[in-house]
Amino acid sequence: MSRLLAHACAAALLVAATPAMAQSIGTGSGPTAPDIGGFPDSPAIPAPTRTPYPGTIRYEADITDLDHRVISAREIIPVSPGPLTLLYPKYLPGNHADSGPIQLLAGVVITANGQRIEWRRDAVDPYAFHLDVPAGASEIEVNLQWLTQSDNANWRVVTTPSIVNLEWEKAILYPAGYVSTGITVEASVKLPAGWNYGTALTTVSHENDVARFEPVDLYTLVDSPMFAGANYRRIDIDPTGEAVHLNIVSDEPGNIAPTAEQLGFYKNLVAQTDHLFGARHYDHYEFLLALTDQLGGIGLEHHRSSENTAAPDYFTNWGKSVGNRALLPHEFTHSWNGKFRRPADELTANYNVPTENSLLWVYEGQTEYWGDVLSARSGLHTLDQTRILLANRAAFYQNQPGRAWRNLQDTNNHNLLGYRIPGQWGSWMRGTGDYYDEAALIWLDADTLIREMTNGRKSLDDFARAMFGSGVEGSDGVWVPNGYTFADVVAALNGVTEYDWATFLRTRLDATGPDATAPLDGIERAGYRLIYVDTPSAEEKAMNPGWGTDFQYSLGFSLQGPNNRIGGILWGGPIYEAGIGAGWDLIAVGDKAASPEVLRDAVTAARGGTAPIRLTLKSGTRIRTLDLNWTEGLRYPRLERIEGTPDRLADILAPRRR
Repeated sequence: MSRLLAHACAAALLVAATPAMAQSIGTGSGPTAPDIGGFPDSPAIPAPTRTPYPGTIRYEADITDLDHRVISAREIIPVSPGPLTLLYPKYLPGNHADSGPIQLLAGVVITANGQRIEWRRDAVDPYAFHLDVPAGASEIEVNLQWLTQSDNANWRVVTTPSIVNLEWEKAILYPAGYVSTGITVEASVKLPAGWNYGTALTTVSHENDVARFEPVDLYTLVDSPMFAGANYRRIDIDPTGEAVHLNIVSDEPGNIAPTAEQLGFYKNLVAQTDHLFGARHYDHYEFLLALTDQLGGIGLEHHRSSENTAAPDYFTNWGKSVGNRALLPHEFTHSWNGKFRRPADELTANYNVPTENSLLWVYEGQTEYWGDVLSARSGLHTLDQTRILLANRAAFYQNQPGRAWRNLQDTNNHNLLGYRIPGQWGSWMRGTGDYYDEAALIWLDADTLIREMTNGRKSLDDFARAMFGSGVEGSDGVWVPNGYTFADVVAALNGVTEYDWATFLRTRLDATGPDATAPLDGIERAGYRLIYVDTPSAEEKAMNPGWGTDFQYSLGFSLQGPNNRIGGILWGGPIYEAGIGAGWDLIAVGDKAASPEVLRDAVTAARGGTAPIRLTLKSGTRIRTLDLNWTEGLRYPRLERIEGTPDRLADILAPRRR
C-alpha cells in the first residue's frame, strides 16, 4: 500500500467512526490505544546479565533429512518454575545485521515432564518466545526445525545430497537474560550414514553416526559451525606444527584433489600471517571449504574457523577460479581483525542485542586489504594478478557517482538498512562492497604514506602487529574478543609514525558532494597510475571472465544473459542519459543482430569519429532506437608504472622472511 493510499484510508476510517470510537482513538493531549482485547501485554524481555545460566543445555541436531532439507533440533534446558523467555538469534555475527532467518523456524514444541507448555511470541519482537514453566519442572524439552531452502532466492542453500553446512544459530533457542558467554551448551549431531565433518569444536566421540562435542559456551558454539559431507578430507597446512587444517567437502569425491603446489600456497598463507601478526589467537584453526555448485556461496569468518565455498573444480582446474583465491586469506585475517579485535560497538552481549557498524571500514576494509596482500605474499596470486584486481577496484570507485550524495561512512549502515539487498541503481545507491573495497584503497593510501614518511622503515605491517597481533600483550594463543574504537585505531597508527591520522581518515570516510573523489592517492604513491586501454591482455581476460560483456567504462552498462539484457546501468552514464533504465534487451546494433562481439566492434569503429552508435532495444512490447554519441572507444582499467618512482606496491606484496 502506498503512503498516500494509507493516509486516505486512515482518514476515511476516522470520518466514519462513531463518536465513542473517535474519542477512544484520540482526544485531548494525544492519541490513546483502544482496548482491543486478546492477549495481555507481552512481558518485558530480560536484559542480558553476566550471571551464568544455571546448568548445561543439552543440544541435539539431526541433519539426516536430506530429502526434505530439514534440520531438526532438540534441546534439554535446565529451568526453574516461573516465567521464561527464549530467544532466536537475530543479530548474526559476521552479517552485521538483524538477519536471523526466523521465517524458517518451525515446529516449536515445548514440554516439561511430558506435558506440553504453551508459548506466546512477543507482540513486538517476534524473535522472543514467552512461556511459564510449571511447578515441579526442573528442565524443559524444546523441539524445533530449521526449514532450509532449495534455492538461493531468499536464503542460502545449506543442504545438498552430499553436503550440509550446519550453523548452530539458525536452529536454536536460548534463554533471555544472559550473555552468550554465560550459557553452557553440550552439543551433538546425528549425521547421515558414513559422513564426516570439520568444525573447530572438540569431538568427544563419533560413534554410530553421532558426533558429540565438549561443552562450550553459546558464543563459542555459534562461532564454530560445521561442514559435513559424504566426501571429506582434512589436510594439515601448518608449516610449523599441526594447528591449522584445510577441511574439504565436495559434491564429487574426485574434486578433493589439491596438488602439493596448491597446498604449498596455503602453507605459505599460514606462514605469512605469522610474519604479519606475530601471534596466533587460536589453539587450532579449521578452514571449512566446500567445493560445490549446489550449496549457496559463502565466506564467513569465525575465530578458529571460517566457512568458504568454491567451484567444484577449484583445485582440478586451478586457473579457472583465480579471482576467488583471496577468499580464504580474507577470512583467515578475520581471526585477528574482526574476531580477536573487533569494533567495540559490535561486541554485543548476546545475539538479540542490536549491533552497530561504525567501524566496518576497519573490520572489513582492512581485512580486505590484508586478504589481497596475503594472497600475493603466499603465491595464491601473482604480482600481475594483484595489480589487475587493484586496477579493477580503483576504476570502479573512480567511476562511482553515488559519492555525490552518500559518503563511505554511511555505507557502514547498509546491512542495517536491509541485509545486502541489491537494487537497480547500485552505482548511485552505493552499498556493502564499499566498506570493503573502497576502504581497502584507504588502507593502501595509509600504508604507502607510512612508507613514504619513514623512508621504508615502517609500514602498515607494524600497525597490524601492534593493533591485532603480538602488540596486544598476553594475546598469543588467546581468543577472547577485545574491542577497539576509532581513537584506538588513530593511536595505533600514531604509534607507528606520528601524523594527523584522525583527519586523514575522516576526510576520506566523510567526503561527499559533486567534487568528492575516490581515495586513489595510494596507487600513485605506490608507483602506479590508473589508465584505460581498449584491449585487455590475456591475463586481464582470465582475471575478468566477464570482460567481453562489460561496457561499464564506455557506454555505461553490461550485457547480461542470452537475451543481452541491459544491466548494471551507470547512473549518469551514456545509456542512462539516453533514458534507458532496467528491463531493456539489446536486439540490434546498427543493422546487425545484437551480440557482445557486434557491440564491441561498433564501439571500436566509432572511436575518434563523429558517427553515433545506433542501438535498438526492446522492453515488453516497446521498441526503441537510439543514438549514443560515444567516440572514446572501449575502456578497460589497468595500472601503469610511473617511471622513476619507488615501486612500493611490489614491496607491499613481497613475501616476508624471518
